[in-house]
Amino acid sequence: MGSPSSSAQQALEALGARLREIRTDAGLSGRDLGKLAGWHSSKVSKIEHAKQTPSAEDITAWCAHCGADGQAADLIASLRAAEGMYVEWRRMERTGLRLAQESVVPLWERTRRFRIYSPVLIPGPVQTRAYIAARLSGLRDRRSLTDDVEAAVQVRVDKQHVIHEGDHRFAIVLEESVLRYPVGGTETMAGQLGHLLVASTLPSVSLGIVPLGADRSATWPVEGFWMFDDEQINVELVSGHLTLTQPREVAMYADVFAQLAEQAVYGAAARSLVTAAIATLDS
Repeated sequence: MGSPSSSAQQALEALGARLREIRTDAGLSGRDLGKLAGWHSSKVSKIEHAKQTPSAEDITAWCAHCGADGQAADLIASLRAAEGMYVEWRRMERTGLRLAQESVVPLWERTRRFRIYSPVLIPGPVQTRAYIAARLSGLRDRRSLTDDVEAAVQVRVDKQHVIHEGDHRFAIVLEESVLRYPVGGTETMAGQLGHLLVASTLPSVSLGIVPLGADRSATWPVEGFWMFDDEQINVELVSGHLTLTQPREVAMYADVFAQLAEQAVYGAAARSLVTAAIATLDS
C-alpha cells in the first residue's frame, strides 16, 4: 500500500491533468492562457503540475478562457474534495478537542459496518473513560490545545452508544502490541483491558488480535485506519487527518483489512492474549 499522505497530492495532480487537457483542447499554450487570465507566465504550469493549488476563481477563469464553462462546477467540486481529503490537526482542533470529537458523531451514527485496524491504541468505541481522558490529555499537552478535555471525554463516551443501539457492527483488529502499550498508568490500563474483554462479548463487536508471533511475511502492520461502510476511510497521520473516498482506495483498504483479519485470532484465543497482558501489569 502506498503512503496515504500522497492521496491528496495525487488528487491535485489529477485535477491539474484535467485542466491541462482543457487548455490543449482549446488550442492554447500555457503562455496564451496566462496572458488571457492576467497571470504570471509560470502559474499555468504550476497548476497543471500540482505545484500550486488553484482557487475556485482560477478554475472558473481557466474554463471561461478555454470555452469550457460547463466543466467549471465539476472541477471546483474536485478541488474541494482534494482540499478536504487532508486536514492538519492544528486546523481541525483549533477550537478545541470537544468540537473535533462532535464533528464525527453523524458519521458514527449513520455507519452500519465499522472496520477498525489499530497497531498502536485501543480504538475509541471500546475505550474506557479513564483511557480516553489519558489520551486526550496527552493530545492537549502535545499540541498546546484549549483545555476542554473533560467536555471532549464526555462526547467520546456518549458516542459509544452506537455499540449498544441499532444495527451497527464493529469489526476490530488490533496488533497484540496494543495490549502492551501503557496509557494512563497501570490502573487505567488494567481497567481498559478488562473493559476490552467485556466489549469483545457484545453481539455488535468482533475482536481480532494479531499475535506478536504471527508470520508477517505477506501482511505486515500498516498505519491505523477506520472504514465506514464501503464509503469512507479515515487515517490518522502524525501531521493530520486523511479522508479517502475514492472507490479504488476504499477497495485497497478493504483488501488489507481482510488480510490482517485473517492473521488475527478471535474468541477464547483473543481473550487469552488480553488476560496475559493484564497479568503482566500485576507482575
